[in-house]
Amino acid sequence: MALALLLGGCTVGPNFHAPAPPAAFRYAPAELPQQLAAGGQSFEIGGTVDKQWWRLFGSPQLDALEQEALTRNADLAVAKAALDQAREVWLSGRAARYPTVQVAAGGSRSKDSYTLASPLSSNEQSYSLYAGQFNIAYVLDVFGGRRRQIEALGAQAEAQRCQLQATWLALTSNVAGAVLQVASLNAQLSAARANVATLSRALEVTRQMQRLGELSTNEVAAAENALEAAQQAIPPLRKQLAQTKDLLAVYVGRESAEQPTLNLSLADLRLPPRLPVMLPSQLIGHRPDVMLAQANLHVASAQVGVATAARLPSFNLSASLGGISTAVGTLLSSDNAFWSVGGSVGETVFDAGGLRHQQKAAQAAFRQAQAQYRGVVLLALQNTADVLAAIVQDADALDHAAKAAHAAEQSSLLAQAGLAQGEIGALPALAAQSAASQAQLALIQADSARYGDTIALFQALGGGWNGQGGLTAKAEKPGEGANP
Repeated sequence: MALALLLGGCTVGPNFHAPAPPAAFRYAPAELPQQLAAGGQSFEIGGTVDKQWWRLFGSPQLDALEQEALTRNADLAVAKAALDQAREVWLSGRAARYPTVQVAAGGSRSKDSYTLASPLSSNEQSYSLYAGQFNIAYVLDVFGGRRRQIEALGAQAEAQRCQLQATWLALTSNVAGAVLQVASLNAQLSAARANVATLSRALEVTRQMQRLGELSTNEVAAAENALEAAQQAIPPLRKQLAQTKDLLAVYVGRESAEQPTLNLSLADLRLPPRLPVMLPSQLIGHRPDVMLAQANLHVASAQVGVATAARLPSFNLSASLGGISTAVGTLLSSDNAFWSVGGSVGETVFDAGGLRHQQKAAQAAFRQAQAQYRGVVLLALQNTADVLAAIVQDADALDHAAKAAHAAEQSSLLAQAGLAQGEIGALPALAAQSAASQAQLALIQADSARYGDTIALFQALGGGWNGQGGLTAKAEKPGEGANP
């Protein structure tokens, strides 16, 4: 028994260590530019993301909707409850480290047959019997199987904490993306309505010039066709806007009939001037998907120890202390006391290789978790690299779109003036107006893409989350103290 106590500090199976971070210093072979072509943004290498990153867009409406979503969203509530459940399961599992103590008491009134001998020393056949008992049982965790199981439960709670953060990050990003979409659609609708108004005026001029004999019926028909085409573009935008607002209502925990009222355009938002870029070695500690994969790897590592310990002997201790008497007042007297102390050891000698194959299965699951973790890290680096490349290229696209929109607008103004003075026909003027409308729409879409890229970057960098902290940290974090 003394040897068993000495061995109580042993823990079989691998001790978990977090995988080494990536050694790369950048996400792509080429260096990032110091200043972006458009948008007034620049990269801040080694920078970190603010936890409330959406405030950088300078929109009180966005700030209010984010706060409402974090308070009322159903998916976030589900993730929080799942974390609470996982923590309680872990805390429940920790109880296995301590002895189980039970106290029992009871009483009865009996009359035995005179044919049988009385169980009492006084030989009375009618008697009252009272009993009180104190039991203690303890399973010696000699090889650390239970400690590894507690470690696995702690890692599972940590995984659920990462899942909660992933839900939080997806929610805040989706709310920001939906608000951006509403602002973009509002801007596109404004541009579409302005185009309809311009084409309506062009149609009036064309009809007036036809009445004067300066233009033909074909040119009037072309102007009417251009106006109808412009009007046809408005309903799809309205439909998309309505659907986006319905989706936003779900994000903030409202019914569709109570969707938030948003009077927002791209002009009401601003691009954050500095874009943080974490080093790859920093990134993995801020991405919830990577930290989730690491927690799952920790679970698999601990399960190897559980399966290994199951093949080794088990040790149990038990003790009882109590008393039995015909009177409550003498229940605890020394004459009526009883006690027992015992211990046992058990070992499986034959199970047709079942435990051995369970250990091998746990080892294979650990190798699988290692490969999955490596894959998640590579995808995280790829995702961040893609976002950074999109930011650079979309900044160039925005610069060219702004120049093209300006040139098209100038061309359209000159064409409208020439049409009014009779210097050109309606068809060239309509073509110039159509080109200006398309250029304006392309500018709005390029501007929206820049905002979307910025949101995607904050999401790719983990949204300001530090994987070592936790959203609901308590006195002791799950997993701490798992490896003595």
